[in-house]
Amino acid sequence: MKKIILPVDFSDSTDHLVDFAVGFAKDISAAISLIHVASSDIGFVIGDMGFQYFPEVEENEIKFELKELNRLEQRIISQGVSCTHILKQGVAGDTILEHAEENNADYIVVGSHGRSGVYDVLIGSLTKEITRKSKIPVLVVPCHND
Repeated sequence: MKKIILPVDFSDSTDHLVDFAVGFAKDISAAISLIHVASSDIGFVIGDMGFQYFPEVEENEIKFELKELNRLEQRIISQGVSCTHILKQGVAGDTILEHAEENNADYIVVGSHGRSGVYDVLIGSLTKEITRKSKIPVLVVPCHND
């Protein structure tokens, strides 16, 4: 069975991206592996006293992210597509690509918000990074409202 890696960030475009991936998975008889990459600095706050770490903030965020991953996994399974999920912490692009290679993925499906120019220079584009570095075919799904 083919494997699709589907990075999710729980943004407004996640549902659209999941719908596309489910349809694609059905077309090619593939399983979906959801991955969410959490920031390594969850729980750190800058205040008057400098950096402070609040483990309860990190714990609550991780619980929320796992709950969302479970919800998406069940949604995909209910549509007849095999699905698993994983939550990792790290640098998003590198972590997603490592996960895809470790799992012998056939495809990575990512969303594009249609931003370019100054935004990419200042913020960077995860989609651009993945498509540039990946040895695995990447399907880019438009997720903007234009």
